[in-house]
Amino acid sequence: MLGTREPEIYGTTTLDDIAGMLEDRALELGFEIDMRQSNHEGHLVDWVQEANASGARAVIINPGAYTHTSIALHDAIKGVSIPVIEVHLSNPHARETFRHVSYVGQAAKGSIMGFGAQSYMLALDAAARI
Repeated sequence: MLGTREPEIYGTTTLDDIAGMLEDRALELGFEIDMRQSNHEGHLVDWVQEANASGARAVIINPGAYTHTSIALHDAIKGVSIPVIEVHLSNPHARETFRHVSYVGQAAKGSIMGFGAQSYMLALDAAARI
């Protein structure tokens, strides 16, 4: 849906476009990325825990609407030792009030939001430095 859903909020960059940008930047930084997408909360929880168990350097996560609802993601992030960086294309604080609470952000190392697709690039650069 990324690239077509509410382009006035999320832009027209697709997930494949973002993946390509991140792959290129990761090569410049000298490491690999494992990019995944799911609409299922349990998959996201499993992947955070898997990343920690496999020795990943960090997790960059855009939890979408789970940002505001998922205690499970909050707890999974609190339960791992690697840094987790929350990313959003838009700035949730500039949108509806129900988007102002981030359970993920409360557990994450940091949050980058509001810079469109560049939010992911900024998160990758941050992950390379922590």
